[in-house]
Amino acid sequence: MSTIDTVVRSEQPDDIAPDGSEVRLLCCLDGASTAEFLLPPGRVSRAVTHRSVEEIWYVIEGIGEIWRSSSGESQIAALAPGTSITIPVGTSFQFRASADVRLRVLGVTIPPWPGVDEAVPAAGPWAPVVA
Repeated sequence: MSTIDTVVRSEQPDDIAPDGSEVRLLCCLDGASTAEFLLPPGRVSRAVTHRSVEEIWYVIEGIGEIWRSSSGESQIAALAPGTSITIPVGTSFQFRASADVRLRVLGVTIPPWPGVDEAVPAAGPWAPVVA
């Protein structure tokens, strides 16, 4: 059941995503959850595929790139403030921050994130560089 909620973003990460990015949890309802994903300068996430959730991302800060691959189609897109992208269910993806600035993304996960077993490793175009 959904409730009225207010969440103030934590300065410290609440978790580390399976892809290696920092996660700050935000509000959640029955049908969706929100979080901020942060990748420090020069870092490259691990490539993963989500089993059952899809996401919509909106870049808040920083510059980087995201690789997405689904049903034989693969593309790399630039990430910069104001950019919004989708990651449909079953899409493999990997992202990286520029060498100079961190990458901060607001993510909406539909349905809410079910747990660590949701993301499975994938083969991406870049070697991961995560803490």
